[in-house]
Amino acid sequence: MIDRADEITRFIETAGWKTARRLALAGDASPRRYERLILGVKRAVLMDAPPARGEDTRRFTRMARWLHAKGYSAPAILTEDHDAGLVLVEDLGDGLFARLMARQHGCEASLYGSAIDFLADLHGRPTPPFVAPLDAALLAELVELTPKWYLAGIGVKANEAALRVPDIVADLYRSLADGRLVTSLRDFHAENLIWLPDRTGVARVGLLDFQDAVAAHPAYDLVSLLQDARRDVSVATEAEMVRAYISKTGVQADTFVPVYALLGAQRALRIVGVFARLCLHFGKAHYLGYLPRVWRYLERNLTHPALTPLRDAVRDGLPEPTPDRIGRIQDQCGQYPTP
Repeated sequence: MIDRADEITRFIETAGWKTARRLALAGDASPRRYERLILGVKRAVLMDAPPARGEDTRRFTRMARWLHAKGYSAPAILTEDHDAGLVLVEDLGDGLFARLMARQHGCEASLYGSAIDFLADLHGRPTPPFVAPLDAALLAELVELTPKWYLAGIGVKANEAALRVPDIVADLYRSLADGRLVTSLRDFHAENLIWLPDRTGVARVGLLDFQDAVAAHPAYDLVSLLQDARRDVSVATEAEMVRAYISKTGVQADTFVPVYALLGAQRALRIVGVFARLCLHFGKAHYLGYLPRVWRYLERNLTHPALTPLRDAVRDGLPEPTPDRIGRIQDQCGQYPTP
């Protein structure tokens, strides 16, 4: 069997970057790794996505090319070897929205406003034929992680109320959503967006991590952006951006807002389960630090009157992630062998 490091070295050499300097970049919750390659004035980013760990780089390159063809700033594909799970892409730089907002006070509204402009433009286009729908059944399935992993982590047996949560999510979605689906990049948030001031219009928003794109309700990526697990977004900013999206797209606020709240609750519930699993199974404890913020989003969404059945089930079946409960999960970090 070829050593992974040797496989990567051969790929880089074949691509013409043999003498490039290699710098590790921050990864994400997946098995993927990233490196920046520097060769004189040239730069590129290496994606290492091992097929043996369930990764499929074809999904990334297919979506990247679709976005690129529409005039959006997905990284250009430079070289690819899908059998090896290696792709070399354009380096869009270091201007992550999250980093800029942390360093430059007062740029939050303009950056989020540009992201809203991008979503409004994207959602006005037909979805690509190769993306699957994120329907009621799949929304429910994604929430099943929460009673399975979160309750196990805090030492609480799965109970009837918690086990009802996925079905309630599906039922509410069927009753509230109007059936319209748009292209959703799914992980559309400040750490996956790069500001490109030298470009124009919606191309100023650089895009990362879109290989899991689906056809979803228009509110899905808006929630992902404005209820960010990794950083605080003020209630005022969130409300302003939701209003801007409604104004730009012409959706009906009275039908859009309840689905926005539902998808916000669904995402928060899913993230609680995902982050518990990342710690318990994969040993990634730092994700637990985001749980209190995610729970606050959940509670805020559940105040919408249309979500009363879901609020009641969550209240009865899923205890809040208090510091003690988070500590119990952390004490078992990496000790659950079953994924």
